[in-house]
Amino acid sequence: MRPVVLIDAVGLTPRQLGKDTPALFELAQSGAGAPMNAILPAVTCSAQATMLTGALPSSHGIVGNGWFDRESFDIALWRQSNALVRGKKLYELARERDPSFTCAKIFWWWNMGAAVDWSITPRPYYPADGRKIPAVYGAPSAYPQWLEGQLGAFPFFDFWGPKSGLPSSRWLAEAAVKTLEHYQPTLTMVYLPHLDYDHQRFGPNDPRSKRALFELDALVHRIAAAAEKRGAATVVVSEYGLNEVTTPVHVNHALRAEGLLAVRETPDGELLDPFASKAFAVADHQIAHVHTRDAKSADAARKVLERLPGVERVLGPDEKRAAGLDHPRAGDLVAISKRESWFAYYYWLDDERAPDFARTVDIHRKPGYDPCELFVDPTIASPKLRVARRLLQKKLGMRYLMDVIPLDARLVRGSHGRVPDDPQDGPVFLCSKAWKHCGGEPKGSRVDMTSVCERVLALMFGE
Repeated sequence: MRPVVLIDAVGLTPRQLGKDTPALFELAQSGAGAPMNAILPAVTCSAQATMLTGALPSSHGIVGNGWFDRESFDIALWRQSNALVRGKKLYELARERDPSFTCAKIFWWWNMGAAVDWSITPRPYYPADGRKIPAVYGAPSAYPQWLEGQLGAFPFFDFWGPKSGLPSSRWLAEAAVKTLEHYQPTLTMVYLPHLDYDHQRFGPNDPRSKRALFELDALVHRIAAAAEKRGAATVVVSEYGLNEVTTPVHVNHALRAEGLLAVRETPDGELLDPFASKAFAVADHQIAHVHTRDAKSADAARKVLERLPGVERVLGPDEKRAAGLDHPRAGDLVAISKRESWFAYYYWLDDERAPDFARTVDIHRKPGYDPCELFVDPTIASPKLRVARRLLQKKLGMRYLMDVIPLDARLVRGSHGRVPDDPQDGPVFLCSKAWKHCGGEPKGSRVDMTSVCERVLALMFGE
């Protein structure tokens, strides 16, 4: 078996390959490279599940970064259990072909319970007193302990939130290099996220995003050099490309205005009430899964969506089937935004009634994705003083709320989720080996995302 390193460079597009990315450009020129077809929705959890299984969301079931559970009536994002992905994954298929196959999975999603030899993923502790203690989860437990002994603690607050950026990707890149050198897996999978953060904050064309692109290129060069030393092939994929956005679409505001969405009043603000609602949306970047009570509610919700500025189209049952998104976890309706727009999850009409978690980094309680977690509220006069005060409260054992996240969705400058108008602005596939070694040249000008699994297997097993 030929060892392979599979790098997920989140947010990288074919258009970005050039003078700002010499290592990535050289990889494409000396080996193989092409745009990759985006799937719908073009979001992390769905795209990774497709690359791991070779299937679409209608089959593997990952319809977004989260979904509404129709039995428990819970909305949950960023789940991590590998068992939620239907179908055999890349590392399971590889082990069937050769039992001596080994795999290290470094921060790729669907990591918990994955049939790999070494894994590590973000997983804080949540004590009963309400605190959140940054931590990672790994198997076997000695593996993350060994990595943190080599590299120091994982920089958790650089992985998500207002401080997120290069240090998280740098740590993960070094984790991949250390793992290659020490454990020598057949397949090493590593996730590099920080380009995506700056693209969302500033837009992909901002100079700060261009700097992040150069930083990503240096990290890929570092990993690829370690892979070459080990005799491993390097594959670089991305999940989607981001585009400039200017307009948040408040889909839940529109549903509430028509009497379709209901809230529950609590001492800590309003909560979305899925039991009492006739229709509500789970917003996920440029996709919104709209769940309805019955056919009458679906008709009413569709009329709201179709006249809502910023909505490009609405998928019903037939359209979902054509898009490969007809799975029970998907919304009864799926709204897709226009290129310059994206869907905000907000359902309250008065910020004074926003729930307490709205102004915090809380990826599990919010009933939708919130890119404003990448910002510090610009209306806070002294944000560092606010953070210091909250940390002091934490140190003294007091209950506290790290309430520094803005409620102004207009701050966001980059988004994704819809299939791009131009393949140059979508995901990319690069390989250090020629096409004949990684599954053959693509049919047409683009690699199918559903072919990534078989292409990596072909690299490893010489098919």
